[in-house]
Amino acid sequence: MRDTAGETAGAGRDSTDFQAFVVGRWSRLMRTAYLLTGDQYAAEDLVQSCLERAFVAWRRVSVAQDPDAYVRRIMINTHARRYRKGLKEYLSRSDEPALGRDLPQRGDDMAQAVERSDLVTALAQLPFRQREAVVLRYWEDLSETQTAAAMGCSVGTVKSNAARGITRLRSAVGLSRTSTDTTHLTHEGRTR
Repeated sequence: MRDTAGETAGAGRDSTDFQAFVVGRWSRLMRTAYLLTGDQYAAEDLVQSCLERAFVAWRRVSVAQDPDAYVRRIMINTHARRYRKGLKEYLSRSDEPALGRDLPQRGDDMAQAVERSDLVTALAQLPFRQREAVVLRYWEDLSETQTAAAMGCSVGTVKSNAARGITRLRSAVGLSRTSTDTTHLTHEGRTR
């Protein structure tokens, strides 16, 4: 005879744990999704799809060594599937407010906010894998090993894609060399 009361209690705890995970990570997931897709609605769809998959596998995710890495990998895989299907992505400036936009931190002056906006626009011009590498490596502040795990590739591939991406960002029209310095790419202003 099965212990359905125990299973129900376990399912309720899993649901509560998942809800706490989502509440604690929502803004970061949205920012990452926005930087990958460039559109608020596409980012919301990507996060929703990612969280649906994470919920289905929540027992495995919750006991994983790093649940954030597990969910980040789900997001990258989901985005890659959409990209391979040829869905058009729109990464451009928009006048409407976006939930996933990286907002200026305290102490930022207007010039830094404009540079950040220009940087996001230049990021839109990067090829898919370079954009992934730059977003994960510098905005999400992951190590090369963590980025490689999230992208499903080797550390060397991460290094080359990130380097090419940074080089293209530095050569983007309207960006000064200092605005694409990798220390400006981190979302909390940490230096390397």
